[in-house]
Amino acid sequence: MKGGKSKADTKSSKLAVNKKPAKASKAAGAAAAKDPNKPKRPSSAFFVFMEDFRQTYKKDHPNNKSVAAVGKAGGHKWKSLSDTEKAPYVAKADTRKVDYEKNMKAYNKKLEEGPKEDEEESDKSVSEVNDEDDADDGSDEEEDDD
Repeated sequence: MKGGKSKADTKSSKLAVNKKPAKASKAAGAAAAKDPNKPKRPSSAFFVFMEDFRQTYKKDHPNNKSVAAVGKAGGHKWKSLSDTEKAPYVAKADTRKVDYEKNMKAYNKKLEEGPKEDEEESDKSVSEVNDEDDADDGSDEEEDDD
């Protein structure tokens, strides 16, 4: 059987294809830590609408404890609104977006400036500093050989 694959060869190649590097994907996701100082993204027009709608829905339906029911009712109401009725919520969302962009520019500027200050303080890496400390720790191992 020249050039033909045995059943064992096809099974092993299929297994190799099906294996997923789960550890690599988890490690990549865990490496990116969230910065608590980063500005939060602005709400869309629908979520601005939902802030008001939740309050009115709770007044009209005080016994309702279901979050899903409020969400469904809000979605149906949002779809039934005309563009003119949605306009105030769109305007609020746009102002929040402008504020967010200003905050992000300031945040990014702080990030750019932050590491530069640390580098100016010390041009040496941590290992270089530790190497110098080890050499100056008072041990006279080399001098004892004389």
